[in-house]
Amino acid sequence: MLRILAISGFAVALLLFAVLEWAARREGSRIPTLGAACGYVMQYEVGSVPVGRIGLFGFWWWLGWHFFAR
Repeated sequence: MLRILAISGFAVALLLFAVLEWAARREGSRIPTLGAACGYVMQYEVGSVPVGRIGLFGFWWWLGWHFFAR
């Protein structure tokens, strides 16, 4: 039961990302696309340390670990 709930949660999140991306790509939209948002985050640095890239990498690692590891 808990596994189905977790997979359903990820499916809902994926659907929301798709709807948000669709809304961002409409003409005249002020919503940034997912690629633009990731590009903005990846530019963030503290001194010479690319904190945005490390954070984005950490997010993808966490997502893969929790969703695909079994």
